[in-house]
Amino acid sequence: MAFELVTTLDDLWEGDMESFTVGDQEILIAHLDGGEVIATQAICPHQQIELVEGELEGKTLTCKAHLWQFDLPSCKGINPGHAELAKFPVKIDGEDIYVDPTGDTPKVAHS
Repeated sequence: MAFELVTTLDDLWEGDMESFTVGDQEILIAHLDGGEVIATQAICPHQQIELVEGELEGKTLTCKAHLWQFDLPSCKGINPGHAELAKFPVKIDGEDIYVDPTGDTPKVAHS
């Protein structure tokens, strides 16, 4: 695994999410209420919409385009249930957030 320093907890507060280029991946990092940090693909698997433009409520991410919803701790779809997001390994060292961009592959929805 090749963890790369992406951002810090000071720059990504609880309840916030931001998109970053890590290696050759576009990765969304969400700092969930309660302190958990999730790294997932930055693009919705449905129609390639930037997920950072969506809404993060608690642990649920809703895409702005067609309101697809994802449970971020599991990266599984809530609506629709068959949807899935990539989940990249995260390591916290002090205030630093590291992500392994090779730890998963972005998912694409099949029609």
